[in-house]
Amino acid sequence: MKFHHPSADIFVPDNLPTEQALARTTHLGIGAHQDDLEFMCLHGILACFQNADQWFTGVTVTDGRGSSRANEYAGYTDDQMVAVRRVEQRKAAFVGEYGAALQLNYPSREVKDPHSRHVIEDLKRILLATSPEAVYTHNLADKHETHIGVAIPVIQAIRELPAAQRPKAVYGCEVWRNLDWMLDDEKVVFDVGARENISNSLMGVFDSQISGGKRYDLATAGRKRANATYFASHATDQARLLEFAMDLTPLVVDPSLSVTSYGRSFIDRFADDVASRLTKRIG
Repeated sequence: MKFHHPSADIFVPDNLPTEQALARTTHLGIGAHQDDLEFMCLHGILACFQNADQWFTGVTVTDGRGSSRANEYAGYTDDQMVAVRRVEQRKAAFVGEYGAALQLNYPSREVKDPHSRHVIEDLKRILLATSPEAVYTHNLADKHETHIGVAIPVIQAIRELPAAQRPKAVYGCEVWRNLDWMLDDEKVVFDVGARENISNSLMGVFDSQISGGKRYDLATAGRKRANATYFASHATDQARLLEFAMDLTPLVVDPSLSVTSYGRSFIDRFADDVASRLTKRIG
């Protein structure tokens, strides 16, 4: 496959030819940074793990150049960080038995450029080659600008596909803002408590971030555990770990919908719910 950046990397853990590896995809994760997939797409990864009928393909859009670094990695140059993070993402793909892992190697500044179509065109090529049933990406309320810079092109790319070739489901997942605030009946809830050893291993391979000063592994596992416990106030826990997602499917079913209005509607309904509960008590 030809991508905008010639340095884009395609890794197939079981060495199947690239075209065949991508064609078997059923679940596609598209994240901004190395490790985003492992934090937010666990549902798709576990659904495909050791399942010959379902395959997870992961797409990482940026090159990791701007990653935080401290301790053992404090002296690493940007180019060294790019190399380390590429290897870490490949390690995760091997541990998670991904069908394929693609790293598109974009600098963050290009991803955040609203006038560039490069990411959209690359994602369209991937979507046509994979024809996934489900797509996972960042949610519309994520506070990381690069994450939004990926989520919007994902929606745009899918909208530009023929209707028959669009995925059946598109989910906006938790990374740099959780979705606990969403109304419960609007949350997409994924039970990801199985194979906790695999999920911990997936997050643990990103040593450049963990040893480099960010305990994303503990924070992400804690979030999923908190989701499970705090999901229902008057019932015992029904799961050990839960992921929440925002349903983005309506945006690709009906391309005329405003992405901004759709994203804001979740916040507006949350605000109305808070106001209603307060009004009942104090008028």
